Amino acid sequence: MKTANYLNIIADQLHPHMAFVFPTENGIFQQDNTPCHKARIMLDWFEEHTDEFHLMSWPPNSPDLNPMEHIWDVMERQLRAQTPPCPNISTLRDRCLDIWYNLSSVMYQKLVASMPRRVGAVLKATGDATRF
Repeated sequence: MKTANYLNIIADQLHPHMAFVFPTENGIFQQDNTPCHKARIMLDWFEEHTDEFHLMSWPPNSPDLNPMEHIWDVMERQLRAQTPPCPNISTLRDRCLDIWYNLSSVMYQKLVASMPRRVGAVLKATGDATRF
């Protein structure tokens, strides 16, 4: 994704959402270290809005701390298990949305519950990869 597109999404979608969900301006936003996330224009934008919500500081190589990586993996496995393969981008989009909307709430609860263990494992490994 290009930085300009990401900035538009953050400004147009995230910003009003965070204001709605965290009206007392105590929200924390997490993103990973994708290049468009770390671009100077993005860091400047978050700095300008630091009084509204905070950008979580994130280690440079942190897939073990990002539950979204697990969700992408689950979605990819479910998508690859479907036959026949997607004949076009429209079918791929529809299948991805169907998988997304039908992910188990139990899976999300387990991911949230796993975070203390994940953080502990990363600390124990002094930032190196873990077995998660």
